[in-house]
Amino acid sequence: MEKNLLKLLEDDARLSTEQLSVMLDTPKNEIEKKLSELEANGTILGYKAMIDWEKTDREYVTAMIDVKLSPQRDRGFDKIAEKIFNYPEVQAVYLMSGAYDLSVLIEGKTMKEVAYFVAQKLAPIESIISTATHFVLHKYKDKGVVYGYSEVDERGNCN
Repeated sequence: MEKNLLKLLEDDARLSTEQLSVMLDTPKNEIEKKLSELEANGTILGYKAMIDWEKTDREYVTAMIDVKLSPQRDRGFDKIAEKIFNYPEVQAVYLMSGAYDLSVLIEGKTMKEVAYFVAQKLAPIESIISTATHFVLHKYKDKGVVYGYSEVDERGNCN
């Protein structure tokens, strides 16, 4: 039941405990208990809405920054990742395989603000060897949600 519950919430966090109870054929009090457990143990980290910000008047820039670094003795990449993810403009940090070690997703009001973050906050961190910044020009799909298309047919084609 736990995996099914998590998948349902991942697809639609607005489902009520009553709806989840019916969908999973499980008593409401068991659903509530399981949700409390999953929140307490950190499996459920939060509930968020997916927003298509291009349909609002909010102006911002998203950038993905590849970071190459030398790991710290006895700490690997963790300490550097922690330093990076504590900046408020940082939305995500991933340890990667391949040419770069970390991938950092940030948001800023302008490209200049993102450039400032890279030059003044990220690049000076000890152990960072190099960075490569990629600006997101348009978001088509994120976390399984397609942006800006009214319909998707059975083959996954947008109309």
